[in-house]
Amino acid sequence: MKVYTKTGDDGTTGLFGGTRVPKHHIRIDSYGTVDELNSWLGLIRDQKIDVTHQQQLIVIQEHLFTVGAILATDPEKEILKNGEERLKITKVGLSEIKFLEQAIDEMDGELPQMTHFILPGGHTTVSYCHIARTVCRRAERIATLLYESEPFDTNVLMFLNRLSDYLFVLARKLSYNLHANEIKWIPKKKD
Repeated sequence: MKVYTKTGDDGTTGLFGGTRVPKHHIRIDSYGTVDELNSWLGLIRDQKIDVTHQQQLIVIQEHLFTVGAILATDPEKEILKNGEERLKITKVGLSEIKFLEQAIDEMDGELPQMTHFILPGGHTTVSYCHIARTVCRRAERIATLLYESEPFDTNVLMFLNRLSDYLFVLARKLSYNLHANEIKWIPKKKD
């Protein structure tokens, strides 16, 4: 299989199912942002973090490939003529969302209570988490825009929403583990 196919030289790309759309199509932007997020998670996983979080990130990265496949599927070609689903993979569902919620609760239970917003930073690894969190929020915004015109499984939206929460709590947990200083945002009062 060649890396270059030359089929995209005209500014279009193929969805799963064969439909060709412009590379700037909202659907392409949606799964492209999920792909970007997945790359950031790989960078976080490559840092010196504990094995538990590395393994969680691998599971999440696999789920993001599933999310990308769902978003890359033409909704008009999702069901084959014989009535079967085109995507023959396990979808992201409530168990994947519960996985994130459980991980969030476990990490949060080990952290001091948050009383203020926190400025991103304090350690490079923590900053990578915050970048991933903001990319995840962008992926969620783009996916919700796509959903308005071309609905798909709402579990995808729930998963992205919960994942951004997971990444925020992971950033706090890594700050805690790395003894990094969390700088609270305390708004200045007007004179």
